[in-house]
Amino acid sequence: MTPTVRIAMVVPHDMVLDHELWRWAPADASLLFTRTSFIDGPVTLEMIEEIGETAVVERAARDLSAAEPHVYVYACTSGSFVHGRRGERRLTAAISHAGGGRPAVTTSGAIVDSLSALGVSRVAVATPYDAELAARFGAFLTESGITVASTGDLGLGHHIWEVPDETTLELVRAADSDSAEAVVISCTNLATYDIIGHLEAELGKPVISANRATMWAALRLVGRTPPTAETFLGQAS
Repeated sequence: MTPTVRIAMVVPHDMVLDHELWRWAPADASLLFTRTSFIDGPVTLEMIEEIGETAVVERAARDLSAAEPHVYVYACTSGSFVHGRRGERRLTAAISHAGGGRPAVTTSGAIVDSLSALGVSRVAVATPYDAELAARFGAFLTESGITVASTGDLGLGHHIWEVPDETTLELVRAADSDSAEAVVISCTNLATYDIIGHLEAELGKPVISANRATMWAALRLVGRTPPTAETFLGQAS
């Protein structure tokens, strides 16, 4: 019998990603969640800089080490890109250290890894963020060697988890461009599971959401494949 894969999930106070990450997980995976402290306020650059502090994330990862996970994940896009590529790498190293040297990945790092696996270097980007935070994500991708061909943003600071699928569909359609090889949908708090297949069929290109990339990268680190083999990322694994 194949042993259960234990995946440590350090997450912010999101409302969507628990359910979405379980849906991306294979039957033999166990997801172990802990949350960083709740900060009551709008999603602003300043707030994200606070929740993405290395010490905060490392402490949360250490809290999960008692379960001896096989891999550690910081499942927050903005919290892992807000301090740039160097900050993302620092977070990954700190999480791995807290887990006794086990492999670790962040959502932003997972997005970059997913694009690399697909051979994609030019993307359209769709986010629910305000302009300042969206620009920081674009800068992170550029720093990682990825060209941002076009963008679309919702300008939200509250209740991202309540965005309906139809709004996200329209956001992605508006953000896409002919020159983009793939579309990236940022934010683990934005539901995407039920619309990715439809978007890929309609646009004819890979659609990489934050939650999808997170689970793909985490499972790849432990030799598992997400239960979506017919999609672009499934082919890449």
